[in-house]
Amino acid sequence: MAEEYVLLIKEPNWDPAAMTAEEWEAGMAGHRAFQEAVEAAGEKILASNALQPVSAATKITPRAGEAPLFTDGPFGETREVVTGFYGFTASSPEQARELAALVPTEGWVELYPVLVLDRVN
Repeated sequence: MAEEYVLLIKEPNWDPAAMTAEEWEAGMAGHRAFQEAVEAAGEKILASNALQPVSAATKITPRAGEAPLFTDGPFGETREVVTGFYGFTASSPEQARELAALVPTEGWVELYPVLVLDRVN
């Protein structure tokens, strides 16, 4: 049975508005190649998207007994940002790692097995 994984794409600096059309297309070609590799392996992309720059983000801090604290980005402590994500299936952790290594990035990806809550007893 295939397991579910999420990978986060992390970049040290990312602003899609500053990219040339050629840079954007080269990146998208790499993402299409990853998606095709997942499908060729008999697996599925469950979800994917790019995220807007950190300047569009909001940090939300829950506080017991008080209203949550909302802080606008950008965040001074941010050294790297999540720029996108994929949810996908893989038949083994090894296959998930091999597929995740195909994602184009100037930073790195973080791969997490998903704890599917309806499977937890």
